[in-house]
Amino acid sequence: MKKLYRSLVILHAFIGIGAVFPGIGVILDPTGEVMGISTEVLKNGPFDTFLIPGLFLFLVNGLLNIVAARFAYIRYQYQGYFSGVMGVIMMMWIVIQCYVLYDIMILHVIYFILGLILSILALILSIKTHLFPFHKELQ
Repeated sequence: MKKLYRSLVILHAFIGIGAVFPGIGVILDPTGEVMGISTEVLKNGPFDTFLIPGLFLFLVNGLLNIVAARFAYIRYQYQGYFSGVMGVIMMMWIVIQCYVLYDIMILHVIYFILGLILSILALILSIKTHLFPFHKELQ
C-alpha cells in the first residue's frame, strides 16, 4: 500500500504542478501570445480565447491534483474515489483538447497514459480499501 500511495502522490504532484503554471500563463494572457500559441488553434472549439481552458487547467488539472497529492500523502480515506475522478478528468481533458486542436501530439499521448495509470491505481486502491465495488465502511 505504501508504494501505491507514493505513486499517487508523485503522479498527482507531477500533473498538478505541470498544469498550474501554463494555466496561470493563459489566464494572464488569454490570447496565448506569451505562451507562443495562437487563438487560431481554438477554431474547432467553443471559446475565442484561452481564458476558460486556462481556468480549467489551473483549477482542476492544477490545484485539484495538488490537493489530491496532499490527500494521498496523508492517506485520505476516500483517495481511491478522488484519484479515480482526477484520472478520468485528465483523460477527458486530453480527448477534448485533441478534438479542438484537431491534432494529436506526443504530450497528449503521455498525459492520457498518465490519466489512465491514475485511474488504474485508483481502482486498485479502491479494491484494497474495500471502497469498490460498493462503498463499505473501513474497519
